[in-house]
Amino acid sequence: MTNTQTNRMPQEPMMLEEVKIRLAGDCLIHLSLSVAAGEVVTIMGPSGSGKSTLLAYIGGFLPPAFEGEGRVWLDGKDVSSLSAERRHIGILFQDPLLFPHLSVGGNLAFGLTRAVKGRAARKASVCEALEAINMAGFEGRDPETLSGGQKARVALARTLLSQPRALLLDEPFSKLDADLRVRMRHHVFERARSEGLPTLLVTHDEEDARAAQGRIIRLAPNGMVG
Repeated sequence: MTNTQTNRMPQEPMMLEEVKIRLAGDCLIHLSLSVAAGEVVTIMGPSGSGKSTLLAYIGGFLPPAFEGEGRVWLDGKDVSSLSAERRHIGILFQDPLLFPHLSVGGNLAFGLTRAVKGRAARKASVCEALEAINMAGFEGRDPETLSGGQKARVALARTLLSQPRALLLDEPFSKLDADLRVRMRHHVFERARSEGLPTLLVTHDEEDARAAQGRIIRLAPNGMVG
């Protein structure tokens, strides 16, 4: 096990307890759910059913236009009242969102926790992360010179370096071509399982759901479980 993977395995599931999200008084989401360590649960539903809004509530960045209630449990602790940065939940979006003013190595170093101290240790962690995604030697590269797949892998590696306690996936494969989607699905899901991360995937794509090899929760247009 590498240094970046040490003490990563959560022993408790991520649990959503009576989570309700409203917009202008209308209930978009009403859901209770338990996701075990290393399990990938897929949430599917039509546009407007509240899939991405649910991830925003779990992650602690629900837009002020929405009202949310219900508890989010991680590692046996209620994190519902904590700010986003204190929840330690990783999230991947459709776009990699790499910092253009930082090198690939700088982007990865940004994700490192304070527990990794000293320049040598931080550099070693970045190198390990690049080796894990088959991009050894890319530390000095400008993110703009990377392919779409390389950017996606760097974004995943940065998220994992932050040592999240859970992983949220908001249609992270939707902008990749067909062949790359297959490879990135395998890579992301395998890393989630090997890191022991309770994982929620939001997608419109049935192939994404099948590749996740886990439970599928289908939301009706009103956000209720269909």
